Amino acid sequence: MPRRSRLIVPNIPLHIIQRGNNRQACFFTDDDYLFYLSWLKKYAKSAECSIHAYVLMTNHVHILLTPKQSNSAGTLMRGLGQRYVQYVNRTYKRSGTLWEGRFRSSIIQQQEYLFSCQRYIEMNPVRAGIVKHPGEYRWSSYQINGQGKESDLLSHHALYLSLGQTDAERQAVYRELFRYELEPEEIDKIRKATNGNYALGNKQFKEEISKIVGRRVTPGKAGRPRKKKKGTQRPSLSD
Repeated sequence: MPRRSRLIVPNIPLHIIQRGNNRQACFFTDDDYLFYLSWLKKYAKSAECSIHAYVLMTNHVHILLTPKQSNSAGTLMRGLGQRYVQYVNRTYKRSGTLWEGRFRSSIIQQQEYLFSCQRYIEMNPVRAGIVKHPGEYRWSSYQINGQGKESDLLSHHALYLSLGQTDAERQAVYRELFRYELEPEEIDKIRKATNGNYALGNKQFKEEISKIVGRRVTPGKAGRPRKKKKGTQRPSLSD
């Protein structure tokens, strides 16, 4: 059975997750994180992807980006993944795969879910019990988005820029978003959409994306389809 093509639409945000093979570690020292971020910046620029948020965990990464072209995200992740694997194999005298196959992704309705997704990504170290506050974790974009750390890796989304007139105002409003953790239902929606390569948004957004890509963008119903009664006319494909 052919694998389903990724759901990617130019200029609409995309949440990406890539895990280490068998959930094994893919970062071992500070240099590993630094090299990955350096190459993320390089390949994002060449692939025409705007990075809005990220977190590098020991055995997986989350990236929120907006691709300019339909193949931008794939080009970025392929180049970045291959370059990093070569570095890890050479540095640690290993061979073979590092990543768990293809990256998983979900297209995001920006008005409804952009900040929810950014909070989900940057709160990952808190949920994992590594730190008590996202600002304490070095390998995420929170220190940039919420605390003003200088970086030329991120390209702030228009919704982020609308949070205030100055950088300080935007960062203050952004920090307020993190006063409370995401509701479990919201976390579950984000996880299911990303793991299943579905659209994350309201009904209208999903219908619009479905028309654009020409296929279903939500999970199908479980179970076998019901048999049609004899004599029932099959609807035309143009319906």
